[in-house]
Amino acid sequence: MVKVILGVCIITSLILGGCARGIPVSSRNIVREDGAYRLEIDISGSLQNPAFSPDGKSIVFTRFHDGYNTGVSDLFIYNLETGELNPLVADGSSNVNLPGCAWNGGHNLITFSSDREPHDEIYLISALGMAGDEIRLTERRDKQSYEPTFSPDGQWLVFESHNIDVEDDGVITKYKRNGSSEYIDLTAAGDDCKQPNWSPVGDKILYQKKENGRWAIWTMDVNGSNQRMITGFNENDTDAVFSSDGEWIFYSSENDAVRFSNIYKIPADGGLPIRITRYDGYDGAPSISPDGTKLAFESTDKDPAESPGTSIWVIDIHP
Repeated sequence: MVKVILGVCIITSLILGGCARGIPVSSRNIVREDGAYRLEIDISGSLQNPAFSPDGKSIVFTRFHDGYNTGVSDLFIYNLETGELNPLVADGSSNVNLPGCAWNGGHNLITFSSDREPHDEIYLISALGMAGDEIRLTERRDKQSYEPTFSPDGQWLVFESHNIDVEDDGVITKYKRNGSSEYIDLTAAGDDCKQPNWSPVGDKILYQKKENGRWAIWTMDVNGSNQRMITGFNENDTDAVFSSDGEWIFYSSENDAVRFSNIYKIPADGGLPIRITRYDGYDGAPSISPDGTKLAFESTDKDPAESPGTSIWVIDIHP
């Protein structure tokens, strides 16, 4: 496959002389019993971490070349209405976006992490940009940074901080996009916290925290106070995002009712979870459309770590 800059056709052996395209969601060629339908995105690899654009017409996602969470990874934008597929970042590094608030509407910017030298840091790129237009935001000698998302006003980023070459003991950290703040740690260094996402109103941040070998979904105020467990009493819960109105949290849950993780939702203040996808396989990394009517996620029919990779699916939901 030959890839070129954003806005120019991707040439494949199957589509010569034209733009590589996926099939728009309206065609719904492959549908599951729970009503979810696959986006037929014509590109190899493991397709992960879909995140809706502010207008709901596109998604940005991560494509891992060598399997689930494995190898070099690129960012692509897929237009849900036309099926057009364009590369955004593809430089031979591991470039990864997070579902949820990866895409800021005010400036049409996308945030992601990249492991280009010397280690993982946070970057920005315009959704209309070209390869090489990305800007590095974080730069610390003793810390690596990944899994970033925007505050609703686009002025702040929140992400994971780790010691160099250490995958555990993540600290949720926030940092002002223009560099005018210090790095502000919101969770304790002894905890293991990951995947932060801001609420639409901007008053809360959700994240996942590991305790006793299990992941649970937590929320806190944006200054790190009022930390509260929302899920995780008898299950393993990850990949959480707020609904577009902030009333619900959608997440991936591994529990006694499923063979692998499926997607659930729970009131943002806690309560009884409601199962959204019903699949005898893995569903994870959910993202909610701005109008609250569609949920995009990654899926495979087996344990993702033992699969060649995931594809991206959409299911209609009721706000």
